[in-house]
Amino acid sequence: MEFRTRAIHVGQEPDPTSGAVVPPVHLASTYVLPSATGPADYDYARTGSPTRHAFEAVQASLDGGERAVAYASGMAATHGVTMLLKPGDHLVTGTDIYGGSWRLFNNVLAEQGITVSAVDTTDLEAVRSAIRDETRMLWIEPIGNPLLSVTDVAGCVAIARDAGILLVADNTLATPVLCRPLEAGADIVIHSATKYIGGHSDLLGGVAVARDAELGTRLHWLQNATGGVMGPLESFLCCRGVKTLELRVLAQSATAARLAQWLGQQPGVCRVHYPGLASHPGHAVAQRQFQGGYGAMVSFEIDGDVAAARRVVEETRLFQLAVSLGAVESLIELPAVMSHGAYAPEARRAVGITDGLIRLSVGLEAAADLEADLAAALAAAG
Repeated sequence: MEFRTRAIHVGQEPDPTSGAVVPPVHLASTYVLPSATGPADYDYARTGSPTRHAFEAVQASLDGGERAVAYASGMAATHGVTMLLKPGDHLVTGTDIYGGSWRLFNNVLAEQGITVSAVDTTDLEAVRSAIRDETRMLWIEPIGNPLLSVTDVAGCVAIARDAGILLVADNTLATPVLCRPLEAGADIVIHSATKYIGGHSDLLGGVAVARDAELGTRLHWLQNATGGVMGPLESFLCCRGVKTLELRVLAQSATAARLAQWLGQQPGVCRVHYPGLASHPGHAVAQRQFQGGYGAMVSFEIDGDVAAARRVVEETRLFQLAVSLGAVESLIELPAVMSHGAYAPEARRAVGITDGLIRLSVGLEAAADLEADLAAALAAAG
């Protein structure tokens, strides 16, 4: 079946009891067992529930993996995957990554004896050179956050295989609509389900999908031991969200491409970051790697200081000033002090996250209305 058909039907079989087209939400925390020692599909909700398993089934199908594990948040999914590492191991990651991941890698993992090297993952030679004997994991973002760099997934797969290490792709920004790293050979894909998968700013969740069933079982064992599971209501909302995932992402990406072109023509805008632009340094890789579009995130820099950038983000009306991304509402923010405030200031400046960088999450509003909103904000900022 095609992607959008699977998004609607996998794991979403009609309820056998009532015939309901939409499966019910199972709120039970514990389940009656057929015997004291025999096998059972469910026993305790931390281990699994019908609603969570329904979401895991459809997400595994969409990402092309063998098993999905749904977590309480995107960061819980990130942490769950890094629990595969042990003290003395080495992690290689990118510089253009989510601020919460940067905080976990450099503050939490470092205190546990896991060393971290951050390199520009758009430079495959830099990635290869960063791998050491003790390296066990390479962590990439196919579309980086917030600078929207493009990392060559297939190139990183080859490097990881040569080194005998795990390749993990945080595919939150690209989604499986545009890019499926597992099909290229990555070992694990993670998503913040809060973003495009949920799509409506009304849930918190994360998911990791393993290409190999044995690796998926290991992730589930760690999750069951530590408890960071997705709840039944969030699982239900994710099942609802993925049904329109392809339609939303393709429409949002088309609007983002239009806005990126438009922003590049506006006075006061000195640089636009968007993989769909021919001027983007990763455009050639993006053309080969993504299908259907280049994502719904746009970042840009304006002439002037941080005060000018702050005036822009505080003047928009349709673009709401908020962290997060990927929902039907358009959002605007300053990464340096909001989504990526966890970066050490010197690290932030070193990777190009300037105080005047503005990040847009493009929603489903009409493109003309979003252009008018940005035009008014840019004019007000002077």
